[in-house]
Amino acid sequence: MLTPFFPSLRRVAAAPLCLALACASVFAPTAFAAPEAITEDNVIAGTMNIDYETRVKKDTTGDLKDGSAALGAKDKYTFSINVAKTTEFAGEITRQPNLFTKTLQRRKQDAQLFYKVDLSVLNPRDLKQKRTVGRWVGTVPVDPQSGVYDLAGGSSKDSALRIAIDAVGKAPSFTDSFAGRLVGKAEKKENLAASTYKRLVGDKTVEIVVKKSDPMRFENLVLAKGPAEIYPRTIVNGRLDYDYETGNYFADNIRFKYSLDGADFEDVVTGTIKWVEDPDRKSNGKGYYEFNVRFNEEKNKSAGGESAAFEKMSGEDAFFAVDNSVPCLTGRIVYTDTMLAGQDLPTSSKVDYKLNANKLTRQQVMNFFKLWLVAIGPTNDE
Repeated sequence: MLTPFFPSLRRVAAAPLCLALACASVFAPTAFAAPEAITEDNVIAGTMNIDYETRVKKDTTGDLKDGSAALGAKDKYTFSINVAKTTEFAGEITRQPNLFTKTLQRRKQDAQLFYKVDLSVLNPRDLKQKRTVGRWVGTVPVDPQSGVYDLAGGSSKDSALRIAIDAVGKAPSFTDSFAGRLVGKAEKKENLAASTYKRLVGDKTVEIVVKKSDPMRFENLVLAKGPAEIYPRTIVNGRLDYDYETGNYFADNIRFKYSLDGADFEDVVTGTIKWVEDPDRKSNGKGYYEFNVRFNEEKNKSAGGESAAFEKMSGEDAFFAVDNSVPCLTGRIVYTDTMLAGQDLPTSSKVDYKLNANKLTRQQVMNFFKLWLVAIGPTNDE
């Protein structure tokens, strides 16, 4: 049985006055103004180390199904990542699989993710100064039959997935929970269907066909608000589809709905996350995801004349090309993997985040990053 986890938020010694004032201004409610769009490199930046313990520590008792991880083995994602320059997510997420006995197929261990992440704000005048203001904590159970991640399921274990923030300056403390469902990648790959994806390139529509598309679905998935009040509770629906032949992801109309100071917003995210392997990957373990994720592409069609830059490209090259006339998240997440002997399967990964905002609001950037962390298991599966 899972031991209930009750976080005690870390209390930090009083910061310099300028930092305290900066934190208070970030967290305090303000009069409504339309969110400001920013264009900034490294808007999501930092490092992550992944230890795939479940691939190394295998069952030796003979009690579990063949090929099972050892009882208690967990994959661990340890990271420190800055979002929009003034917010830091630092901590770890652990992931354990369902384990079943060999003979009677009884479940010996429940699959789940467990979050333990410190949330800090940085002084915009001096980014070396920071203050921890709360935590993202809790458990996400994974259904043994469907593979569905139940973001509200930790509540039954007294370990709801939530963001819990201390009082900062005049802003009160708050706790807000995640909810909804993430349907991960399919267990059986033989029934995957082909899908066609379309992309606006200047004034032209380009399409690409994926023979085996595996959808990761977000079903009324609720992203808890925070760390600051300017990042509201958000409902997400849509799909992030995976192509097993290329390792690419396709964002298929992922819709983020939220309210900010009484005004309602909906962002529709489309675009691609392309997997690119280093020519020497077998020896150096290197590869990266190239981001070309667009926000509200239909509403922000580029002018017809801007398509000239893409006219000489092949259909596939044009499909993956970055069009900076459209609000987008670009850049790379770079992996350096250590492989299992004789297999193309990492036992550990060093990951470097360098993503750039082009005409995006801080809310759009934060929402996408939270969703990416929620989907950390499926997006790092082979």
